[in-house]
Amino acid sequence: MTGKVDAEEQIYTPPLGFAALTPLYDAAIAVFTREGKWRTHIISALSPKAGDLILDIGSGTGRLAEKIYRAEPQARYLGIDPDKAAAAIARKRAAKNGSTAKFCVRFFDGTEAIENTPPNKIVSSLVLHQTPLTEKRRIIQCAYDTLPVGGVFVLADYGLQNTALMRFMFRLSVQALDGFENTQPNANGVLPELFEQSGFSGIAEIANVATPTGSISILRALKPETDRERGR
Repeated sequence: MTGKVDAEEQIYTPPLGFAALTPLYDAAIAVFTREGKWRTHIISALSPKAGDLILDIGSGTGRLAEKIYRAEPQARYLGIDPDKAAAAIARKRAAKNGSTAKFCVRFFDGTEAIENTPPNKIVSSLVLHQTPLTEKRRIIQCAYDTLPVGGVFVLADYGLQNTALMRFMFRLSVQALDGFENTQPNANGVLPELFEQSGFSGIAEIANVATPTGSISILRALKPETDRERGR
């Protein structure tokens, strides 16, 4: 099953809310989101191994691709992102580091393959908070349908803002840039519920990182061997 992308869903939010700010993305993320902290948790949860086929939904400027390559050079990686400017930066970064990472400008729909094989691990960071609820649900369901039994999905994004300070910082920064409608479901804690509805099991919050822009949750989930899978 693939996840059809409707025309209205193809209107995406650039990395910092405005395309003109894309060149500033790396610096802003490093300063305002404690990037080193939560990306380290992503690598730990993803646990890259030689031979892994890793798909990155919303690969941005390739910072995560670089960390995955440094953690395990023999893992194969494909990043997808609808932002051409961000993908161009990612390709330059990979070439500079000698990485074999590939980047495609597109929306995730479940047809992506690495050397003609579907991924066994999917990762995404700071993407879903920018999308409508229907698109959050579609992406997570499509990830479930794409992965093999035992496949892993690791997500890092703004999740439940469970203190008054984090809610205030989130509203002041992220919601000011990306709007209220799309971001509020994340702040209300909808992500684990969407994982469960899609069929994932073993859903766990690996870490919760407090930042000047709100708290970022790192979630890890597995695709189980269900009755539905046995019937295929």
